[in-house]
Amino acid sequence: MNKTPIAVAEGDGIGPEIMKATLQIMESAGASIEIHKIDIGEKMYLSGFPTGMDPKMWDIIRGTKAFLKAPITTPQGGGFKSLNVTIRTTLGLYANVRPCVSYFPYVATKHPEMDVVIVRENEEDLYSGIEYRQTPDVCSSIKIISRAGTEKIVRYAFEYARRHGRKKVTLFMKDNIMKFSDGLFHKVFDEIAAEYSDILNEHWIVDIGAAKLADTPEIFDVIVMPNLYGDILSDVAAQIAGSVGLAGSANIGEKGAMFEAIHGSAPRRANQNVANPSGLLLAAIQMLDHIGQSDTATTIHNAWLTTLEQGIHTYDIYKDGTSKTKVGTKEFGDAVVKNLGKKPETLKPVVYGKSGSVLIHKHTPTHPTRHLVGVDVYIFFRGELEEFFAKISHINVGPIRLKMITNRGVRVWPEGQPETFCIEQWRCRFLSDSGRTISQNDVVQILHAFDHVNMDVIRGEFLYTFDGKAGYSSAED
Repeated sequence: MNKTPIAVAEGDGIGPEIMKATLQIMESAGASIEIHKIDIGEKMYLSGFPTGMDPKMWDIIRGTKAFLKAPITTPQGGGFKSLNVTIRTTLGLYANVRPCVSYFPYVATKHPEMDVVIVRENEEDLYSGIEYRQTPDVCSSIKIISRAGTEKIVRYAFEYARRHGRKKVTLFMKDNIMKFSDGLFHKVFDEIAAEYSDILNEHWIVDIGAAKLADTPEIFDVIVMPNLYGDILSDVAAQIAGSVGLAGSANIGEKGAMFEAIHGSAPRRANQNVANPSGLLLAAIQMLDHIGQSDTATTIHNAWLTTLEQGIHTYDIYKDGTSKTKVGTKEFGDAVVKNLGKKPETLKPVVYGKSGSVLIHKHTPTHPTRHLVGVDVYIFFRGELEEFFAKISHINVGPIRLKMITNRGVRVWPEGQPETFCIEQWRCRFLSDSGRTISQNDVVQILHAFDHVNMDVIRGEFLYTFDGKAGYSSAED
């Protein structure tokens, strides 16, 4: 049998120790893999690579079927970019899959029946990293939600549920506030859910959904979310299931996949033989299933469950009265190897081989009629509304009229309220009369008009209608 090539990064902090234990277990279980090691992380950042990786490493990753990555340390300051985000977006790893399972009574938890899988969109949202410092005291981040990106992750969630015998997919979003971005995510979810009549579907506003997840996680099965919510709540879910240290993570794309523990590099625990390798091991199990070595994945996972049942625990989950032996990283790995071929007696044994091939997504773009009808102009101005309005109230060009001034999204003119607190960033909305289509030159003339009165323009946002409906929020949204 030809061995499957995989890229392996030992990472920083506790990374080399937990990777050594993980590879030992996979080798002992007969995993048919060919390891290609790459250097990433802190030493690469400090060697002058701002992404934490030598660009030459991309060829190694592309030449393998999967990438198994231990945690890394990103140096503080210096403008270093998250390597995780870089890898996910560069390779198109759009689906982050994090099973969060209770191992009660062997791992302490208040939720013994918890078995939740969080499917997180991995490329868009605020994690696109498009940010600006617009004035000395105001910064902004752009939240990107696309139909194509949403279709991929929502369909993946429903396919995952179907292939793994899951009964329900739940959406978490915040479209009562972000009616366009999260609203699009919700709309696409409803469209795709209608294609899966065999899978129940529901949706929750993310704040109350998060509260329910923390309180009664057993009511959820598969949860799909935009990037930021998924990042936060998958850690919460892993912790309330027992420990963040026990959670693995898969990053799946159409042309690649990366597998990692969800915890950090814990440099203060490095080189002490105390770290729990379970998170990385469970990620490696997901990897084996992904590359078609499901029998080996099943063998290792059941051996790991058996080790938990035997009370052989690392310090982070050790508890008097439940645990029997406190062990280090190496000894825990040795115990799992010794249990290869065994099945747990109390915990539910696992069987892999249901995931199937990666879903190849085909996006069909929509084609609404689109018209430019105005512009929002953002101004840096330190002063009171009355002074600001006096300087710009006369600015009107052709069919475009000043309709509204807001500050932090709150309307201050017309019909503003004296109690509203204002900062140095002002938004002036110009719209055409009766929704008439305008030209880009009309917008340029508006910007020129601000320049003539020495106003500091920091940003402009074109306003469009789509099939006659406004593609921009009002002050009341």
